[in-house]
Amino acid sequence: MFSTKSRYALRILIDLAQQGSEAFVPLKDIAKRQDISKKYLEIIAKDLVKGGLIKGASGKHGGYMLTRSPSDYSIGEIIETMEGTFSPVACLEDNAKACPRASVCKTISMWAEFYELERNFFFNKKLSDLL
Repeated sequence: MFSTKSRYALRILIDLAQQGSEAFVPLKDIAKRQDISKKYLEIIAKDLVKGGLIKGASGKHGGYMLTRSPSDYSIGEIIETMEGTFSPVACLEDNAKACPRASVCKTISMWAEFYELERNFFFNKKLSDLL
C-alpha cells in the first residue's frame, strides 16, 4: 500500500504539470486546488526538491516548478522518491548483500517476478499519462 505522501506527491506534480508555467507556482495555490493542507504539502515538496523532481524558490514570486517535461517523469521514480524501493523483500534491493539462503529459497522467484511486474508497471507510466 502506498502512503498519502506518494499519492499527494503525484497530485502536486500533476498540478504543476497542468499549470504548464515557466513561473514558480505558489504552494498555497496548489494546496487550495488539491484541498490538501499547505503544511503537509511543504513536507512533501521538500522531499520532491531533495529528489530533484521539482525546484523551489522563496520570496514574493516563489513557489515550485517541474525540473523537466511531464513525459520525462516515470510514476515509479516519483513513488520511489517518496516511499523508497519497490523491492518486496530485502534480498532483491539494489546493493543487497548476497543472501546465504538464495540457492535453497523456494520463494525468491515469486518475489522477483512480482518485483519485475510492479516496477515495469510504474516505471512505464509517465506523469504525462495522468494529465
